[in-house]
Amino acid sequence: MHHRVALLSVCLCLAAGVVRAQSPSLPDAPQTATVLIAIAIPPPPVAESSSSASDYPDPSGFSFDPTQQQSTPTPSPNQSQPQTRPPRHPSTVPLDSDGNPIPLSHQEPTRILGFIPNFRSVSVGAKPVPPGWKNNFNTATHQSFDYSSFFFLSLTSLFAEGINEHPSLGKGMDGFYAYTWRGFIDKTDGTYLSAWLLPSLLHEDTRYYPLGDGHSIFIRSLYVISRQAVARDYRGHDTPNIANLGGKVLTQVISQYYYPDGSSGFGVLAEKFGYSVMRDVGFSAIREFYPNVAAHYVRKHHEKLARQAALDAQSATTP
Repeated sequence: MHHRVALLSVCLCLAAGVVRAQSPSLPDAPQTATVLIAIAIPPPPVAESSSSASDYPDPSGFSFDPTQQQSTPTPSPNQSQPQTRPPRHPSTVPLDSDGNPIPLSHQEPTRILGFIPNFRSVSVGAKPVPPGWKNNFNTATHQSFDYSSFFFLSLTSLFAEGINEHPSLGKGMDGFYAYTWRGFIDKTDGTYLSAWLLPSLLHEDTRYYPLGDGHSIFIRSLYVISRQAVARDYRGHDTPNIANLGGKVLTQVISQYYYPDGSSGFGVLAEKFGYSVMRDVGFSAIREFYPNVAAHYVRKHHEKLARQAALDAQSATTP
């Protein structure tokens, strides 16, 4: 009988040790208390945003980048919800060479009005990608085969056919086709010569650097015209724009091989050269002044939103 009691006691002790060894360890008491305290303390209240104009971001902190969300929160007149103030300078805003945000009035968009390509412009104060064979070739290819290029090519071909610029090319669909493929070669040759081959050989940076604010419209207009004959070298110094003018001349020389004899005389080639220069001057003027116009309308738009938000808030609080 005593042996059975002793054996039973030993078995119970062993079972208790196994259970104690397999039981999970509980967290320390201080950790549990910390969790309970953290749950019990409510988060600090978030201050509601005011409906004044100061809550709306400065247009200088916006960008033409289409991937950036530029929507401005508008408080609801019937429901007051906590809102966080939008960042004044979003991370997608381009920065200048000193790391400061570039104002909207100084930013050159990659597409003007969301459609016209503007790949060869540099924002005021920005640090551009260094020019070179590879970068110049990529830019020229992007500009030559952009979808918008074919749209403008169709318009210029219709215009040239309409004024009967080259009578030997004919009229109708056959004439339109004759104008179109020749115009495409003209444009592609000119782009690769003026934006890739000659600038890379001569170390000229033919991108457009706007003069920007701080100058009169007259001075900026003269600057636009001067860019046809003046460019920058790879060190940032002014230099004769041989690549631009030389590319236009070589384009007209090459065109003699695919235009009819009656359409390749000196007078016709000189006229086409003049049209090319005028188109570049007109587009450079758009690149010079477009950021100022766009920034003006963006500022007006946000001022209108701020006034409407203030009126909504006032009507909501009025009994």
